[in-house]
Amino acid sequence: MHELGLLAEIVDKIEEVAKENNVTEIETLVLDVGEYSGVVPAYLEDCFPAVIEGTMLAKTKLKLNIIEGKAYCHDCGKTFMIAGHEQNCPYCNSQKCEVIEGGEFVIKEIVAR
Repeated sequence: MHELGLLAEIVDKIEEVAKENNVTEIETLVLDVGEYSGVVPAYLEDCFPAVIEGTMLAKTKLKLNIIEGKAYCHDCGKTFMIAGHEQNCPYCNSQKCEVIEGGEFVIKEIVAR
């Protein structure tokens, strides 16, 4: 479960930046999690309380935005939602497709007081 390590790194970095900017409380942490990022949202939610315990984020709420997978077909030039297509283009059936959304795992927003 690499989600625990990912969250620990995020919390460490947020604490570091918060201290540098005299922020004492983080109200909400918003993460964008792509369907094809390899990160399991349920694991993030399960690990979060343990990771923030004893930190300045102890009262922080976690909000996850799930980003749907979207791909681009290099043969026909169309964009499509990946779900249900197994990365084959639904327009021309090409396998020359590239994920353009849904692979991200980023801090979207930090709401501080």
